[in-house]
Amino acid sequence: MTVLEQRGAYRPAPPPAWQPRRDAAPLLPDASPYRLLGTGAELDPRLLRELYEQLVRGRRYNHQATALTKQGRLAVYPSSVGQEACEVAAALALREQDWLFPSYRDTLSVVARGVDPVHALTLLRGDWHTGYDPYEHRVAPLSTPLATQLPHAVGLAHAARIKGDDVVALAMVGDGGTSEGDFHEALNFAAVWQAPVVFLVQNNGFAISVPLEKQSAAPTLAHKAVGYGMPGRLVDGNDAAAVHEVLREAVERARAGEGPTLVEAVTYRMEAHTNADDATRYRAEAELEVWREHDPIALLERELTERGELDEEGVRRAKDAAEEMAADLRERMNADPVLDPMSLFAHVYAEQTTQLREQAEQLRAELAEAEADAQTTDDGQHGQQHDGQHAGQHGQHGGAGRGEGR
Repeated sequence: MTVLEQRGAYRPAPPPAWQPRRDAAPLLPDASPYRLLGTGAELDPRLLRELYEQLVRGRRYNHQATALTKQGRLAVYPSSVGQEACEVAAALALREQDWLFPSYRDTLSVVARGVDPVHALTLLRGDWHTGYDPYEHRVAPLSTPLATQLPHAVGLAHAARIKGDDVVALAMVGDGGTSEGDFHEALNFAAVWQAPVVFLVQNNGFAISVPLEKQSAAPTLAHKAVGYGMPGRLVDGNDAAAVHEVLREAVERARAGEGPTLVEAVTYRMEAHTNADDATRYRAEAELEVWREHDPIALLERELTERGELDEEGVRRAKDAAEEMAADLRERMNADPVLDPMSLFAHVYAEQTTQLREQAEQLRAELAEAEADAQTTDDGQHGQQHDGQHAGQHGQHGGAGRGEGR
């Protein structure tokens, strides 16, 4: 028996630093994902129609981009079929002055934010730098490394608040990205600084082939928010209206100076991770069938129809507009880009370093030499062709003469 275990022993009270710093209850997410569609909630019909048209357009964009990959026009395309509600809602929840920080699967959100559909695919095509000016629509470059865009979003949001700018950053990440150190660092800094930033986790079931239960033991990913001191929200990621409402509330909460929010949208990746992935190796067709019954487009179409806001003509118009977009995308992507190798050195630094100038001069010399070699080869081939034609004409004349002699 120790001294502290004896009856009447002195037991000092813990110092204040040992006590919980705040009540965790208000930060906890709901027990089940938040939903609006099919609940009879009062919803803005104009918003529902806009969401629907964007979802139909987005689904067609996904299919067209996947086809371009199979045709060799794209090096890779991470499809977001099944996740269109998250993609569209994220873009529409922001004001013009706000910033979107997408991950590599969020091309659709980038397009919904206003970026040209072709320019949004430039990175995946392997051309030039990002393909679009981030400042034009306030969309950060599509991020291929996992979760690296999250600290950038926090930094921008924190800087904007210091400057007094009315700006909120919305950062998107997948469930796999929540296992990265960048995720921890971003959420920790955001909460300590009370930065005006919203984190949207699209939990689509798999980090490539790894299911969620093999990378996180948390009750939900939204519960991770409590550990950082910010509220967590859990929402049905296929309910476009619900995702939009939750994100809009989180964005306005951040704008009001109330700090960051972590939103987990429970959705599903219906297609393979990329064209290089074989999803049949780690999931069954029966699992896909369950999620097909919860398709975000079908859910919203049913809601609009039941409310008398959508008829067959409206469905046709939405599909026709999507087809026009796909045709334009197809036509412009089928044109070979004109590439300038010297653009490798553009937009790297505001003022080129000595090393970059040396590399640029080396490349310029190599290009000039290659052009000269090509010109010499062309001249040689032209000369051989001319000699061949001359010899052929001479042979024809000689043959004619011999024929006449016989």
